Amino acid sequence: MKKEPVVRASGAAEGTGTSAEKPAQAAAGKPAAKRRAAGAKRAAGAEKSAPARAAVEPAGSESRTALVRRARRINRELAEVFPYAHPELDFENPFQLVVATVLSAQTTDLRVNQTTPALFAKYPTPEDLAAADPEEVEEILRPTGFFRAKTRSVIGLSKVLAEDFGGEVPGRLEDLVKLPGVGRKTAFVVLGNAFGRPGITVDTHFQRLVRRWKWTEETDPDKIEAAVGALFPKSDWTDLSHHVIWHGRRICHARRPACGACPIAPLCPAYGEGETDPEKAEKLLKYEKGGFPGQRLKPPQAYLDAGGRPAPPLGAG
Repeated sequence: MKKEPVVRASGAAEGTGTSAEKPAQAAAGKPAAKRRAAGAKRAAGAEKSAPARAAVEPAGSESRTALVRRARRINRELAEVFPYAHPELDFENPFQLVVATVLSAQTTDLRVNQTTPALFAKYPTPEDLAAADPEEVEEILRPTGFFRAKTRSVIGLSKVLAEDFGGEVPGRLEDLVKLPGVGRKTAFVVLGNAFGRPGITVDTHFQRLVRRWKWTEETDPDKIEAAVGALFPKSDWTDLSHHVIWHGRRICHARRPACGACPIAPLCPAYGEGETDPEKAEKLLKYEKGGFPGQRLKPPQAYLDAGGRPAPPLGAG
């Protein structure tokens, strides 16, 4: 994650059982069992059933009503392909989430998840991390890159939490952005994942896909959030973010999208920008779609039930 753009919240909590995550768990658990079963089946075979060409031509004359219908259908289709979509940072409480999100800048969620177990084992609370020796923290965070700046941020935000908020992560945007290293993006990630407040996460994947789908021509993250948010009811925003980001990480890649393995190809104006041969496209799939481990060391049970595999710990592969 590079320098933080202005974005909105990311999604529901992953089901660790902590009280802060329960509102998001409830939102994530809305689909009925029947739909989950159908979704899992669809997810397993989606990459083998992509059509030879897209049914949607590049937008230009598409009416507003048609755009809304197409956008919402894409979200419904992706909900069936990724019924287990969840935040890909491991965390058990809001403090761990805010630290992990700060650490995710300029690195992968996988690398953060491989690094934070040692950090939180030694410094489990804001008070502990606030009093930490910076050199010791730097050594732990070294694998994430930019470890000196990140050390200053996580120790700094821990001090503010300990001194100004009683050691608790605040649940308001205006308070979160006061923490060192925390901008609007990180703040909304925490609000969405730890406090269950609906929001849209406009990360790199989200920006790329919504423009490919012609949902908007905007390039500014804040304007993208507003444009896409207007296409959906607010209650859909959190899960929409998960669906789009997961699709971008697994199938609709930046340089070589796997068009021939895409389950929403008939709805995509950009079909054909990537590999359209189904067999070749399947080889481009990542994470559970390609038969590989995911990014979380402790993924939700729904992900495991769908055939997903945990990521290996640091140094294990």
